[in-house]
Amino acid sequence: MTENSQPLKPGEKILFTVAGAFVVFAVIAFIIMQFVIARSDKPVFETRVHDNLSPEGQTGSALFRTRGCTTCHRALLNGTNMGRTANLDGIGSSRSAEWIYTFLTEPEKTYGDVTMDHRAGQRSAAYVALLPKKELHAIAVFLSELKSDQGSSSSAIPPKGDSPFIDSMAKTWAPKEWQEKYPDVRTKQNPKPAQNQNAGDKAK
Repeated sequence: MTENSQPLKPGEKILFTVAGAFVVFAVIAFIIMQFVIARSDKPVFETRVHDNLSPEGQTGSALFRTRGCTTCHRALLNGTNMGRTANLDGIGSSRSAEWIYTFLTEPEKTYGDVTMDHRAGQRSAAYVALLPKKELHAIAVFLSELKSDQGSSSSAIPPKGDSPFIDSMAKTWAPKEWQEKYPDVRTKQNPKPAQNQNAGDKAK
């Protein structure tokens, strides 16, 4: 200790001791959690996305991994976690294979706006549109076969049944005439959003 240094006050000692105990506890808890995850046969998180891949879809799944799609996107536990738009699990519940294929071949024309990385001249994913059409179609089929359960985070349809949170938000923010005009989608039996989406795209 130097001449100018002062011993810690009792309150400071207690504070540092408690903070150190929290850090040690967090490290031990993390190690235990990783050990349990490694030894467990059950998944940590419930799977809410399902796939029933056709032969072409299986080909597209392999191409999705080998053609660099996982650099920016994620599907079936393969790829990055950069953000919600990067996660393509469940996309088949809202987009058809035809729409996805058209987007892969003509991204900006299909999207109706400038895309971040898919436009010509970009070093990121502009090469995708130049891939063989057969490969692009297989990738599109693969993605269209990734279906999400109703109510999951990747689904456009909220969970079935009553939800106090959703009901309170709708009551607070939705005008009364909207509530009378539009039906509650939670009561529907999984409509076909892919076809509805195509119809909406054609109407633009």
